[in-house]
Amino acid sequence: MVQVGTTLTPADNSGAKKLKLIGIPGGSKIRFARAGDVVTVSIYGVSSTGVVKDHTVATAVIVRTKKEIRRKDGSYVRFSDNAAVLIQKDKTMVGTRIFGPIAREIRDKGFLKIASLAKEVW
Repeated sequence: MVQVGTTLTPADNSGAKKLKLIGIPGGSKIRFARAGDVVTVSIYGVSSTGVVKDHTVATAVIVRTKKEIRRKDGSYVRFSDNAAVLIQKDKTMVGTRIFGPIAREIRDKGFLKIASLAKEVW
C-alpha cells in the first residue's frame, strides 16, 4: 500500500531515477494504492540515455510494495521496496526491460507484457 507523496523506485529501463506518487485515480476517497493499481507519478531525475523527461507527469503501474499483500490462500508476500513501471495511455510499457521480481497481481490485472518480461513473478 502506497499513498500520495510516496517515493517509488522505477522497475524498468525508461530512464527515470525516482518517481513520486502524485495521484490515485478514483477520487479523493481512495487513500492507498496496491500492487497492480494504475497511478499518476511525477518523474524526478533522469538518465541521459532515457526516453522520459525530468519533472514530467506520467502514468505508472505499481509492481512491488513494502506492505505485505494477502493472497486468497492465506499466504502473504512482501518486497523490500516500493516500485512502479511507467506505462503509456494504452497500457503499453515505456521501457523495454523489467528489473527485479514483481507481484502476481500484476498478471491478474491484465498487464501480461510486464509479467512476461519480469524474471520472477511472486
